[in-house]
Amino acid sequence: MTERNVDRNLIPNDVVSRTVDGASPARAWREHLDFTQADLAARLGISQSAYARQENSDRVRNSSREKIAAALAISAKQLDF
Repeated sequence: MTERNVDRNLIPNDVVSRTVDGASPARAWREHLDFTQADLAARLGISQSAYARQENSDRVRNSSREKIAAALAISAKQLDF
């Protein structure tokens, strides 16, 4: 089971490795924390397809990044690398 109590100043090696392999930071964190797109969409109050567009976007608004970070229980800075 993945540790859910994430240090809000660190980025785990697993997350970095996933981004090196081509995943967006949001996807890397989501997969690292064992969430599905549907899980995150439900936490954000949006559809799975709307979340998928945000997760795969090259340009995520700061407000969206903050909401995604909150849903993942990480800091927005941890999504911005």
